[in-house]
Amino acid sequence: MRVFTIGFTKSSAEGFFTRLQKAGAKRLVDVRLRNVSQLAGFAKRDDLRYFLKAICAIDYAHRLELAPTDVLLDAYKRNGQWSTYARRFLELMASRRIEETVPRAALDQACLLCSEHEPHHCHRRLVAEYLDKKWGNVEIVHL
Repeated sequence: MRVFTIGFTKSSAEGFFTRLQKAGAKRLVDVRLRNVSQLAGFAKRDDLRYFLKAICAIDYAHRLELAPTDVLLDAYKRNGQWSTYARRFLELMASRRIEETVPRAALDQACLLCSEHEPHHCHRRLVAEYLDKKWGNVEIVHL
């Protein structure tokens, strides 16, 4: 099983969609809590859904169960403590039992989308790594 991850900040639309196409992603799974902000540019939910289908023939899904809560995200933005955020986010994923509630088929050859440019301080990486620990044999490719 292969799961890709991607962020849209610091990326042009051309670079973003080209990376998805070259990777061979079959669907994009939006794991953002807030995906309709004007600040998202080409990655605003409805525009992104259209662009993915028109440019790449890739399906779009928004999975809120893979997103942080408002409280968790706001606390991280206030204090910037990545280790605390990561621990609490992983606890949230465990309490939601995402390994049981999210079908493997929904993520196989899918790309997890968040806003962060790099995956090292982004919850999309935490989701992918959490599922690899629970499911095993998940190849994670950061685009």
